[in-house]
Amino acid sequence: MALMLISLPFSPQREWPITFLGSDFLPRNRCSRLLGDINKLCENSRISGELSLTILCSSIKTVRNPSLDRHIVKQNKIRFVQKLKTLLLSKPKHYIPLHILYKCRSYLSLPTPKSILSMICRYPSVFELFSIPWPPLPINATKLYPQLCVRLTPAAAAIAAEELNYKAAISDTLAAKLQKLLMLSSHERLLLSKLVHLAPDLGLPPNFRSRLCNDHPDKFKTIDTSYGRALELVFWDTNLANTLPTPEDQSLGLIVERPLKFKQLRLRKGLNLKRRHQDFLLSFGEIPDICPYKTPAMALPKESIEAEKRSCSVVREVLGMTIEKRTLIDHLTHFRMEFGLPNKLRGMIVRHPELFYVSLKGQRDSVLLVEGYDEKGRLLEKNKSLEIREKLMELVREGKRTRREKRKARINNTEIDGFNSDRDNEYETDDYDDGFENLVESEWSALEDNHDENNELLSYRDNAEFWTVDVEPFPDVQDEQSMEPW
Repeated sequence: MALMLISLPFSPQREWPITFLGSDFLPRNRCSRLLGDINKLCENSRISGELSLTILCSSIKTVRNPSLDRHIVKQNKIRFVQKLKTLLLSKPKHYIPLHILYKCRSYLSLPTPKSILSMICRYPSVFELFSIPWPPLPINATKLYPQLCVRLTPAAAAIAAEELNYKAAISDTLAAKLQKLLMLSSHERLLLSKLVHLAPDLGLPPNFRSRLCNDHPDKFKTIDTSYGRALELVFWDTNLANTLPTPEDQSLGLIVERPLKFKQLRLRKGLNLKRRHQDFLLSFGEIPDICPYKTPAMALPKESIEAEKRSCSVVREVLGMTIEKRTLIDHLTHFRMEFGLPNKLRGMIVRHPELFYVSLKGQRDSVLLVEGYDEKGRLLEKNKSLEIREKLMELVREGKRTRREKRKARINNTEIDGFNSDRDNEYETDDYDDGFENLVESEWSALEDNHDENNELLSYRDNAEFWTVDVEPFPDVQDEQSMEPW
């Protein structure tokens, strides 16, 4: 949205000059008439003080794409599952007592009314509850009841182990992604605290800061800075300094293929832009491509069309490295200074619908690379990481079917699989250094115990024996002792 803000000290005895701030989407003659009316208002008004005017010009109409929004909705459905799975893998024996898990509410992104116990019971095929006795310490002498814990089911643990093994096998490919990100940076250096936000979308393992960053000293190294630990480039690889190939123009299906008489803008179906915006995008496409690896942001004047061309190339490169060719816009804003991106990054992305699509689904807006999907919204390039994620989604759907069957059985006062429906109803709602040790230490130190939820935990102490099982960590994950957490 083009925006003009005018704020000036007003005096009826003095005429304050008002200059034209400019707009790409508002004709100049209309702006001139508007500014003339404002000057006339200043001359005739008798009000003294400060005059503040806000002028909203024509905005870009956002056209929703359900096929692309479906990818965001699908990921949001298992966001809680992914975060809790990461927490469980961060512990040596891959389980967490519930009274400790209550302190991780901010990390799990749960709203206050939601109960962690009810959320866990929504996924019976992914998480299971069990109880263990309190340690024999004098401080726990009054806690005679067992403490309730959560861990992954055997099926979910097998999927988690498969995912960790796969990421370890492709460590060279993942290291090349980090190397390209460092080559995009202006100072060839990125803070690890910022890379953490983008790591899941890039397919990096949770322990990438301690394992992946240290296993490739020939490509990059970790250093200490005044802002914290950072990753610094060691070797500039010319083979990686190539941008994504320009998508080939699809045939228009003409009988005789010949150059078009008029220029045509390739847009997704259902997207109609105003003539002035289309002319801007056509002129933008005629500008020669700028390689962000070879052209630093300082070499181009700020707010120029060439700087915007480079910024679009940077966003396109980052999205091309992600697994699903998408990420949150907030994740990109973390790297504005490092990648030389404009302050109004979201406005630039919205201004180029031929390259990017902004989805409003979820709590935060996401940006998708249009060329990474076909006309029906299907991802063109898939790897094994997506197959493993789909297995986890199938487990979630299986648990949903199980809960639905149990709900029907409770209505009919029957039992399913030997579980008493009344007992199961207590745990389910009706509406539905392995290097990870410090994963949520900062979260726990800043939060206090939630007494209401602790009371909820105490209400289950009489039935805790029902969940008592032996704790056995699953293979291929338990023997790693030096990984650093997210």
